Amino acid sequence: MNNPTSAPAPGRARLRAPELTGKGGWLNTGGASYTLADLRGRIVVLDFWTFCCVNCLHAMDALRELEEKHRDTVVVVGVHSPKFVHEAEHAAVVDAVERYEVRHPVLDDPELATWKQYAVHAWPTLVVIDPEGYIVAQHAGEGHTHAIERLVTELEAEHEAKGTLRRGDGPYVEPEPVATDLRFPGKAVVLPGSGTFLVSDTTRHQLVELAADGETVLRRVGSGERGFGPDSFREPQGLALLPDGTVAVADTVNHALRSYDPATGEVATIAGTGKQWWWHESPTSGPATEVPLSSPWDVAWWQDRLWIAMAGVHQLWTYDPAKDTVEAVAGTTGEGLVDGPADEALFAQPSGLAVAGDRLWVADSENSALRYVERAEDGSYRVGTAVGLGLFDFGHRDGPAAQALLQHPLGVTALPDGSLALSDTYNHALRRYDPATGEVSTLATDLREPSDAVLAGDDIVVVESGRHRLTRLRLPEEAVRVESVAHRTQRRATDVAPGTVRLDVVFTAPTGQKLDTRYGPSTRLLVSSTPPELLAEGEGAGTDLTRDLVLAEGIAEGVLHVSAMAASCDDAPDIAYPACHVHQQDWGVPVRVVRGGTGRLGLVLAGLDSTDGGGAAR
Repeated sequence: MNNPTSAPAPGRARLRAPELTGKGGWLNTGGASYTLADLRGRIVVLDFWTFCCVNCLHAMDALRELEEKHRDTVVVVGVHSPKFVHEAEHAAVVDAVERYEVRHPVLDDPELATWKQYAVHAWPTLVVIDPEGYIVAQHAGEGHTHAIERLVTELEAEHEAKGTLRRGDGPYVEPEPVATDLRFPGKAVVLPGSGTFLVSDTTRHQLVELAADGETVLRRVGSGERGFGPDSFREPQGLALLPDGTVAVADTVNHALRSYDPATGEVATIAGTGKQWWWHESPTSGPATEVPLSSPWDVAWWQDRLWIAMAGVHQLWTYDPAKDTVEAVAGTTGEGLVDGPADEALFAQPSGLAVAGDRLWVADSENSALRYVERAEDGSYRVGTAVGLGLFDFGHRDGPAAQALLQHPLGVTALPDGSLALSDTYNHALRRYDPATGEVSTLATDLREPSDAVLAGDDIVVVESGRHRLTRLRLPEEAVRVESVAHRTQRRATDVAPGTVRLDVVFTAPTGQKLDTRYGPSTRLLVSSTPPELLAEGEGAGTDLTRDLVLAEGIAEGVLHVSAMAASCDDAPDIAYPACHVHQQDWGVPVRVVRGGTGRLGLVLAGLDSTDGGGAAR
């Protein structure tokens, strides 16, 4: 996920944790508010997250086991810190907490007050506070749960001995469940022959078949409990009809593709291992059920293969049923908006797919963009952008595509006239893009977080995720007039000196671990920029976490996109099979080129923990 600015190197001072404040108040506490004094004696883990961010969802999911194992000593507090305007709405945060089954207290911080007090610079960031109220660790990005687990165990022993550990139930209060036939549905398809709708009932971990009226429940598929068995899913999303009559299912949090046969009711796994793909440990091609995937969000059949919107690594993959293999086809795993040859292009959480004409269309959610893939005469694939300006510009503006704005779209649907309908999720609207004219218009408003749409006769049926239903609309002949609104994510730009700027990504392996060099270099750094002309030298991939970036003359400002990864393993001679982990983080660093600006940018991938003197990454 993108971050607002560069971070200083970790400090070593013993720091008292700032108070928790947020105008949105507390969720999952039964109406109670809390201060750090109320939590004294417990180990507190602050999870700074925002619900658009797939990396945040990965980190949250990884915390579930730690929460359960240490439930009498650890209190996890989610600090919701929005990127998009929609994410600052309290009702949207309430929905997100239920949608992702957050089972701990959440502080809604729409103005980023606590974020600023803790000098957080990236989503997600995890901060550990000891029972005496001091910060003992701060980690940005994914892959740090194992280090926090180790630290928690040490803190339990230390503070038990000191008499400063207080065990007992935490402040979490489970909200009352709400009875609806669907709960935050994700995607839908029309089943051939019957005209019924198959819907991914995401929060209930099921598929639901609805009658042609879009309301009557005919069948539920799956136990409704999180799992990876023949009768279970974990937050399924995308659905696509396959030539053999089965339906491919993007089983998102299981990091897998499943198949569902409407004729027999059978569910099978066709790709993925149930584990998340990690750089350094996993290949990007091979036998389908032996290669891990990462949060597949949508699927579509095109060019005799199943294409996969792999939101978790900002790529497009394919599954070839004839060969029973998967392969990464487009995207580098870096996050951004860059067109060109598929293996050099950048995406940001691709979340919706549709086929129209000779193109595969992509709802590229974090870029608030509509992208496409097309095949050249030599058989290679290229990526282009129809609508969207990048990670930090969004809004609701119709007109020529070059100036039009979206806000985190999750779905795209091919219309009979060759145009595309966009489920413009955070604008609560259905938009239209016409490739023939290059114009963007609005088809419908007053929807609630639409995430997909399918055609049904002369109508379009929208998956209105935030209202837990399918909504049938007649395609209008005229566009809806909407007042234009433009936003840019508000972040402080870093003043950098003209010429060469040294980029340093600071990584310290967790206590008891060392860099993992079994498969080659243990670190990786990807750098790009918006606009691409900002960097004269220094873009691309490498294995060194330090790099000299040469800024082009005549470009006054822009954004540096940095993606860093590091792999570490347990470092102890008595461990026969050491556990290994990958740490990764994406940053977007707004910069302004001025004389007298800094010549160094420091970003922290992993902070220090209590065994390093109690310092925190600040």
